Amino acid sequence: MPPSPADPGSKPDIADIIRKIRKIELRTRGLVRESFGGEYHSCFRGEGIDFEDFREYQPGDEVRSIDWNVTARMGAPFVKKFTEQREMTVILAIDVSASGNYGSLGPSKREIMAEVAALLAFSALQNKDKVGLILFTDEVELFVPAKKGSSHALRLIREILYCRPTRRQTHLSAPVHILKNHLRRRSLIFLISDFLFDENITNELRIVSRKHDLVAIQVSDPAEFELPAAGRVRLEDPETGGQIEINTSRPALRKAYREASDRWQDELNAQFRRLSVDKIDLRTDREYLPALHAFFRRREGVAS
Repeated sequence: MPPSPADPGSKPDIADIIRKIRKIELRTRGLVRESFGGEYHSCFRGEGIDFEDFREYQPGDEVRSIDWNVTARMGAPFVKKFTEQREMTVILAIDVSASGNYGSLGPSKREIMAEVAALLAFSALQNKDKVGLILFTDEVELFVPAKKGSSHALRLIREILYCRPTRRQTHLSAPVHILKNHLRRRSLIFLISDFLFDENITNELRIVSRKHDLVAIQVSDPAEFELPAAGRVRLEDPETGGQIEINTSRPALRKAYREASDRWQDELNAQFRRLSVDKIDLRTDREYLPALHAFFRRREGVAS
């Protein structure tokens, strides 16, 4: 994986957390009302259909939908009326390892993750879906079972922002255990991470991707892929504490850094393609709405 810049994050106080929660709530609720609620509804459908009632046959109805027993009793053709079973269980599995605290140009990756998670949570709740949360490092830091309700969604945002992980590194085996063994029915899983770890994604996620509808969301910072020409700097891996001092004025070094980062990213993308897992790429230096809209449009085209 590419080297990580030093973690400049500091612990916010409770008042700061409350302000951030309120800001995220207002922004994401508005986005859900404006567009995302409808896009989410079109893209992610519940499984199967439920029988609702019988009604008289109308021109244009499928002949094979006629219920012949009811037709015989009523003396006129009747068809079965079904409604789509819309309710789903949505799980937000979010990486809260130390690398998420980094943000070179403003918001940290953790803050972007929290806002995107809030947008997805409110969209799911508008669709009458249940939403749960897994916060993980190299172990599960918190598991909140799926429920409905706005107060529940606000709790999830608070947990994402205020979580103080006991561990700093990342491993997918922790959330994967819950996703494989604790979710009885097929669920929609949003796996949100920077994926800055040396791990074979395919091995860990193969079973999850078969059992559930898995969507990966990668949140990155530009400094993780492109070194600025800033002279001699010290880089620190926030998850291991390892440090290295380099001279970023050297063009050859910056080129090698960029090429190594590109190779790592290409391999990560290839692993998700092998799993047939949809992936959304977000950056701390770019507005996340266009990328999410593009994903919803692409997904809706597949679903329709």
